[in-house]
Amino acid sequence: MNLGQLNRQVIACRRCPRLVQWREAMAVKKRRSYVDWEYWGKPVPGFGDPRARVMAIGLAPGAHGSNRTGRQFTGDASGSFLYPALHRAGFSNQANSDTRDDSLKLLGLYLTAAARCAPPANRPSPVELANCQPYLEQEIELIQPRVIVCLGRIAFERVLRIFTLRGAEFKFTHGAGYRVRIPSTAAYVWILCSYHPSQQNTLTGKLSASMFDDIWAKARQLSADA
Repeated sequence: MNLGQLNRQVIACRRCPRLVQWREAMAVKKRRSYVDWEYWGKPVPGFGDPRARVMAIGLAPGAHGSNRTGRQFTGDASGSFLYPALHRAGFSNQANSDTRDDSLKLLGLYLTAAARCAPPANRPSPVELANCQPYLEQEIELIQPRVIVCLGRIAFERVLRIFTLRGAEFKFTHGAGYRVRIPSTAAYVWILCSYHPSQQNTLTGKLSASMFDDIWAKARQLSADA
């Protein structure tokens, strides 16, 4: 198994009937401002540097964002906040991400999500997240990151499940970091928590640009020290 093979499996996945129906319906219905687009309408694979020391995990594709463009955090407001921060931190070669065929390249970073299909109301169910978990597990195994940035509580909780971590000491708070051992190996990885760059967080001031910059600076420092 390599990343190319894994991504082909992700794109072909139809494990969750509710999500299959929703993502394909949105690709037909479309948003008025994107009526001329040919929507992706399939599960969205991860992408980035295959030798990345940092992996970032979001929640799920947006119905008219990644479900339209076919690339993580591309074509929606969350991406418009994320990619400038990645560029400022040196994790991408440009500050914008418009289509999956543009010139964007991630540098030392691999970007993926806990769920690969656009869910109604942006809320995948626990069963749907569990169905997607093997893909995330395989990505972690293939990339072997030194730092995992969890963009939001759901991504954090999914990583805890993968690493079979429990206990009151593992709490999701912005900026929190936990150094843990990867199951079945002698290697360690940092789990770093960040609020998700959704408009719900950025427009309310819960997540500011400076707060987000601090996360990526910390991720770079931890990955260099690991």
